[in-house]
Amino acid sequence: MKKTLTKLLAVAMTASVLLSACSSGTTTTENEGGESTNTGSEGTTTEESGSETETETASTGEEIKDLVIPTLSTRELQTFNILYSQMAPDFENLCNLTDPLLEVTPSGELAPCMAEEWGSEDGGLTWTFHLREGVKWVDMNGNEMADVTARDFATGLEWVLNFYKNDSANTSMPIEMIEGASEYYEYTKTLTQEEAYALTADDGSQFLEMVGIEIPDDYTIVYHCVDPKPYFDTVATYACMYPISQSLIDSLGVDGVKAMNNETMWYNGCYTMTSYIQGNEKIFTKNASYWDTEAKLFDTVTVRMVESNDVAFQLYQSGELDYVGLTESNLKTISGNENNEFYDYLVEKPADKYSYQIHFNFDKYTEDGTKDTNWNTAIANEAFRLSWYYGLDLSEYYKRFNTIDPMSCENKCFTMKGLVYTSDGKDYTQLVEENLGLPEKNGETMVRLDADQFEQCKAQAIEELTAAGVTFPVTVDYYISASSQTALDSANVLAQTFSDTLGDDYVKLNIKTYVNAINTEVVTPKLQAFVINGWGADYGDPQNYLGQMTYGQDTAYYSMQYNNINDVEENENTKALLDAYKEFTTMVDAANAINDDMDARYTAYAEAEAYMLEHVFVLPCYYQVGWCLTRVDNDTKMQPMFGSVGDKMKNWGSNVNGYTSEEKGVAELVAAYSSEQQ
Repeated sequence: MKKTLTKLLAVAMTASVLLSACSSGTTTTENEGGESTNTGSEGTTTEESGSETETETASTGEEIKDLVIPTLSTRELQTFNILYSQMAPDFENLCNLTDPLLEVTPSGELAPCMAEEWGSEDGGLTWTFHLREGVKWVDMNGNEMADVTARDFATGLEWVLNFYKNDSANTSMPIEMIEGASEYYEYTKTLTQEEAYALTADDGSQFLEMVGIEIPDDYTIVYHCVDPKPYFDTVATYACMYPISQSLIDSLGVDGVKAMNNETMWYNGCYTMTSYIQGNEKIFTKNASYWDTEAKLFDTVTVRMVESNDVAFQLYQSGELDYVGLTESNLKTISGNENNEFYDYLVEKPADKYSYQIHFNFDKYTEDGTKDTNWNTAIANEAFRLSWYYGLDLSEYYKRFNTIDPMSCENKCFTMKGLVYTSDGKDYTQLVEENLGLPEKNGETMVRLDADQFEQCKAQAIEELTAAGVTFPVTVDYYISASSQTALDSANVLAQTFSDTLGDDYVKLNIKTYVNAINTEVVTPKLQAFVINGWGADYGDPQNYLGQMTYGQDTAYYSMQYNNINDVEENENTKALLDAYKEFTTMVDAANAINDDMDARYTAYAEAEAYMLEHVFVLPCYYQVGWCLTRVDNDTKMQPMFGSVGDKMKNWGSNVNGYTSEEKGVAELVAAYSSEQQ
């Protein structure tokens, strides 16, 4: 049986970016966005629950019994069925209400949850999970409804793979990974709705006949993969692998399950949701029947929806909240005055699970429906893209997220750091950096910047593109929400960054707006020159990042949705781009075929990622590292860089007096910044 590892959580908020991943969906947002190892496909039995790995708090104050935390009003639940959801705002809530097979410790290590033991004996081709016995489904009020068994996990997957039940949500991973999943999904499409609704995962069902799942007994479930998946246990933390009881489906009906709410759903997680006022607040109440009797849980957690971080700050000041993420202005006000009541309580948050990038659109259109030939020709030119890589200094832009420690936001790779580690404990992103020949961070300047290389590439791009008919400055259309002043403020900082570092003679950031939805108004008609997008992994493997960028593959999210590389017509201006992009795809496919040696797999992926960055198909932008005032210990939260469990409010340390800068080792940073302001 086996253990695998990885990393975080945050209630966060900032400027016009997209937050993506199958694990989070695509959301217009404002700043959302320990050592870990991967033991490979072989391993030994896991035993201890996450409650045993709890981090001790530095503070000695009284712990909080009834926690109150904020979330932005834009982050409302879309569904109470986690099997259906691909949105981060849903996961933030639902991971507390329903337990999956595995969860994650604060150090990022996979830990038992519904499964007590798990493993693969054949290199990741077959995975067996042994469930704990005696776990109950309960209703909102804690009344026991049924036992949680292996059948519930099979029923959950049947729901995901049933075209009529799940409306094609969350199908990509099981279809790609589990034997027969694709065939079953396509089979359900051939049925009537009534026929599909009647399907189950019971013994003798079409589902068990077609799909690579076995249920040897009530507390064992076996998954057969299409080929070796040494990271499959990390998938066990994601939404598509969650359980649901057939008894609940029978009681509510399929349409009732689709429309279920906190009052009608069943719970096996650490909390039930005893109150839900849409757009206002949610109250989580400790599940008295929860299996992990040693877990530290709050009696209640109230999640209050607020219009902005400024409103949340006011509520924190008045003692009505136990946590608040700080805006740039709040942070400056507090850190600039040593006599401020919160000066000693400024805490830097760990980076969230999202790696943010500038994603270029290689097949851009204008608002009149014609091709933007000037931009398309320019962005297809490698020297033009490299000039951005070597010249675009984002350090001032980072201050929008982290005024005190802006360079902590520097992102050098595409894949999020902390996702996976080599056998000797090296972070995968270090392999990428070594391939790129990047120096260590110095905390003062971005390490990829190179003035000489920038000037050389800029001159080359101007020469080549002028010959190709491009006019300068190249207009760069960047879209933000028309209703967000914060987005506008950030965009203006970004525009000034372009002007200061690339030059007004070369490129010109053109700030434009959309009214309601960036996907329908901007991305679908392909109007953007680029978007800033954050990707958080669904499972613990570089494939979940690099596989989103490949050429000619329907499962490649970014290629299909944002950069539109598949729509680029080959000509003298685009051939080099397309050739390089196809070579990158070949490298990714080759890395994905390595399943028997994880170090070799990661090495191959790192070479592919470095190749992608050397050709600047995407431009690393930032990590979300902000500041907060908190009575909850950030170090005790689950720390996964994948999956759906990162906001689980379990085993959190707390202190009614709050956590200080000194306790969290950032007092010197605050003092240095404070002195700079004076």
